[in-house]
Amino acid sequence: MPVLTEQNILDALRRVKAPDGGDFDAREMVEGLNVNNTPAGAEVNFTLAVDPKNAAALEPLREAAEQTVRGVPGVASVSAVLTAHKTAPQMRGGRPEKMAIPGVRHIIAVASGKGGVGKSTTAVNLAAALAQNHKTGLLDADIYGPSIPRMLNLKGKPQVRDDKKLVPMQQFGLAVMSMGFLIAEDAPMIWRGPMVHGALTQLFRDVAWNAHGDLDILVIDLPPGTGDAQLTLAQSVPLAGAVIVSTPQDIALIDARKGLAMFEKVEVPVLGIIENMSYFLCPHCGERSEIFSHGGARQEAKKLGVPFLGEIPLEIALRETSDAGEPLVLAQPDNPAAVAYRKIAEAVWAQVVTR
Repeated sequence: MPVLTEQNILDALRRVKAPDGGDFDAREMVEGLNVNNTPAGAEVNFTLAVDPKNAAALEPLREAAEQTVRGVPGVASVSAVLTAHKTAPQMRGGRPEKMAIPGVRHIIAVASGKGGVGKSTTAVNLAAALAQNHKTGLLDADIYGPSIPRMLNLKGKPQVRDDKKLVPMQQFGLAVMSMGFLIAEDAPMIWRGPMVHGALTQLFRDVAWNAHGDLDILVIDLPPGTGDAQLTLAQSVPLAGAVIVSTPQDIALIDARKGLAMFEKVEVPVLGIIENMSYFLCPHCGERSEIFSHGGARQEAKKLGVPFLGEIPLEIALRETSDAGEPLVLAQPDNPAAVAYRKIAEAVWAQVVTR
């Protein structure tokens, strides 16, 4: 199998003509090109930076670029994404203007200051719990590590409507969209900040979130930390609030505190803190062990003056159901963690509608 380089791909892309007869290289449209050579062939990912006003018209061009690269000997898979980050956002009073997502009543974010605290698991189960009483969507905004497709057992690519908008995938009563639907599962996303901004903006604007009916609430699973994705979200869409997920130990709470401060700076209300992995109940003897300490998130919430939403135990079933692709709140509704998620969903919804 030949070893391909970025230059091989750029050479191929020069054969694809833009509407005015130019090529990608000359127009500086190709960004974030990544070639991952594997024993089965090269996995190629890149973005095409375009003016947002021309994005719909350039969709055939994106498809042609994908097809051309797919024809390069040694290419196993290819994914091209249009990004529209070259035009500055509309401003109001010196700040980017937030634009509502058509057909979406409320938008909340699930965030964490650091990785590994169970944020995506919480987002999936919170969304599934909300979907039992409300029309709910779930957006996987973790561009670098999208895990929602695996956790909901979703595969394939979303349909594209005549107006070039993507139709969310449907699973467990949820309308779901993720960058993971558009790239290979093991493909690395080697993107700079502006490209992340462009991709997230498209997931907000170029997805027909109301394709299967208007949504009462859209849950957004953010990547960990306080970087480009969080800033893009806070500046682009009117968030009803953010939910912070943390584990009880001090090192995690330090990062959770940073996440909370970030949302306060961008004037997004914090709906509360969830303590995940709060304790462990032995399935054999019933003994309780506080592996990562206990109560730290509750104390932090009290100190910072935000609601404490609840405790989620460290539960084997959470790992098993996540790997199997079915939320715990649906697979085992009587499980203590599932009960806790439903109570948290009720508390979140009550705050959203009140605000």
